[in-house]
Amino acid sequence: MGRNYFGTDGIRGKTNAGVMTAATAMKVGQAAGTHFLRGSHKHRVVIGKDTRLSGYMLENALVAGFTSVGMDVVLTGPLPTPAIAMLTRELRADVGVMISASHNPYEDNGIKLFGPDGFKLSDEDELAIEAKLAQDLPLAPSDHIGRARRIEDSRGRYIHAVKGALPDDVRLDGLKIVVDCANGAAYQVAPSAIWELGAEVIAVGVNPNGTNINERCGSTHLALVKETVVASGADIGIALDGDADRLIVVDEHGQTVDGDQIMALIGSQLAARGELRGGGVVATVMSNLGLERYLQGQGLTLERTKVGDRHVLEKMKAAGYNVGGEQSGHMILLDHATTGDGTVAALQVLAALVQSGKRASELLHLFDPVPQLLKNVRFAGGKPLEEARVKAVIAEAEAQLAGKGRLVIRASGTEPVIRVMAEGDDAGQVESVVDAICAAVKEAADA
Repeated sequence: MGRNYFGTDGIRGKTNAGVMTAATAMKVGQAAGTHFLRGSHKHRVVIGKDTRLSGYMLENALVAGFTSVGMDVVLTGPLPTPAIAMLTRELRADVGVMISASHNPYEDNGIKLFGPDGFKLSDEDELAIEAKLAQDLPLAPSDHIGRARRIEDSRGRYIHAVKGALPDDVRLDGLKIVVDCANGAAYQVAPSAIWELGAEVIAVGVNPNGTNINERCGSTHLALVKETVVASGADIGIALDGDADRLIVVDEHGQTVDGDQIMALIGSQLAARGELRGGGVVATVMSNLGLERYLQGQGLTLERTKVGDRHVLEKMKAAGYNVGGEQSGHMILLDHATTGDGTVAALQVLAALVQSGKRASELLHLFDPVPQLLKNVRFAGGKPLEEARVKAVIAEAEAQLAGKGRLVIRASGTEPVIRVMAEGDDAGQVESVVDAICAAVKEAADA
């Protein structure tokens, strides 16, 4: 069965257009609720959201859907995605829902589902819910309709859990930290957690108005956090995205520290303490070759997966790793959370900063990234990667980079685009092979 709703990370789209409507949300509530009605206990769902204007509409529609099939609803209000995963487990809920489109602009929104274990749903669960979305589902009898209530201590519960990720003997006293919450879901909890641990916090991106989430702030727009760090003389900057499952760090000079450098730090720190499981780190094919070489120098491995934190998590669970992530800033630390958690990852970085006594610029730039170039080629139709001329150019590029770099070519899963990425020690050669492949793909697509 094909997927008409679920993509690589739940259901996502522009609100009041396509699939992301109130009608769809209510149907998702009914379908997911029916799917998770198992056993004779009173069933429960936890629903959280970020700060988008459309969150109110989708939240109410989901409540209607879940309660109509007999499931009680617990509402948290704006909270990070990992907080909803945590509360789903803590409250013994049967399913958790996060209403968010992550780093996308406010016009978009999405629905992410978590199972009772706090992990994102399996393919089998998603396909089962997809099938139910096309059915007329039985509604609960009048006396079994679910109830909805809002819990007022959800932020405090999450802050307490996040602080527990910091070693007991570490305090953040004396650190001046800029925290950019992208006007998103962590706008209250992330600055509070870091302040409670002793730091002086300069919070930016903490004035959501429904339409400014991720707008010129957060982990995908770093100018604000960089400028604030340098202007305030801060020791470090922390930038989260709209639902706070991503982290990008900025050192005291305003230089970017991406997910690869963060994984290098956390992985090597845990390895030194004998706490790293799996013998290395899990990342995607997009992580820089410099990370792989650095880990090898530490006697560690880099296990690569397809793009997407979901694939990273699947590999981590299957092979017993506890550290994984993406260059874009998704950080999955399974000792502390079941999904990416930017605030938890930030605390690991801050703990290392305190324990080392170094400046952020000295601690966090562990390797020089290998020159890397990514270009996209849009095409109208067909399968240009299967054309003989394109295959020949790709084979020639692979031969040129053999032993000196990597080549990753993939079709986008959401739009008609071929992504061509190459990296290697010679920046000129990298640019040359990427341009050659893009030209061949474009020629084949236009033919």
